[in-house]
Amino acid sequence: MTRLGGPDDAAALATIHAAAFPSPWGESAFATLLSQAGVSAILASAPTLAGFVLTRAVIDEAEILTLAVLPAVRQRGIGHALMREALRRMGATHIGRCFLEVAADNVAALALYRQLGFETTATRTGYYQSRAGVPDAIVMEKRLA
Repeated sequence: MTRLGGPDDAAALATIHAAAFPSPWGESAFATLLSQAGVSAILASAPTLAGFVLTRAVIDEAEILTLAVLPAVRQRGIGHALMREALRRMGATHIGRCFLEVAADNVAALALYRQLGFETTATRTGYYQSRAGVPDAIVMEKRLA
């Protein structure tokens, strides 16, 4: 089950992000983002809040800012469902392209994005400075229209 989130969900999103990433965003970052025009969050429950995808749309393009699923409930299709819902909503609002960045060593996320039709368009060398090994960022794009 998914629902839209808002600034009131910032603390919960920060908690999930902290469980999912080595350099998480804080509650204030989520509150700020969620108060901006074009930024939206889709939350998934399984049955309690288990993950979310945060997107930003500008005119006819969108970006996946982050996708996070609690480690204890991964491999259950939650990330896939969140991404499909985000892409569905983008298509319904006439977004033509969606972009994202993912760490080159995040094998599961890369597989998910490729399965959803994203293609690699660029690499940002050493982008994730705070991660062990300093992996590159893979920039991916999916055309929706």
